[in-house]
Amino acid sequence: MKLDFKKGNGLIPAIIQDFKTGEVLMLGFMNEESLKKTLETNLVYFYSRSRKKLWMKGEQSGNKLETVEIFADCDNDTILIKVRMLGQTVCHTGAKSCFFKEITNDDK
Repeated sequence: MKLDFKKGNGLIPAIIQDFKTGEVLMLGFMNEESLKKTLETNLVYFYSRSRKKLWMKGEQSGNKLETVEIFADCDNDTILIKVRMLGQTVCHTGAKSCFFKEITNDDK
């Protein structure tokens, strides 16, 4: 299968999900090199849009993500990576998931 990196100017969104609980943990971006490295090592790598470089999740914090399964969406321009957490948190804030801020009608 050929993923479509062209739509996102060389990047595709990568949704990270806990393979046991189904909880969505984070969203990152991958280029072809980071996906290749992820497939080779079974550890999740991303491309940092701000630093413009490849990085392994957990390289500083130690909270790495082990790849269990990878799926492409129907358009081949987004992937879902089911992972096993090799640490306690995913978010740089110290939260387990990056998705913990609920938006309500009061936020209009």
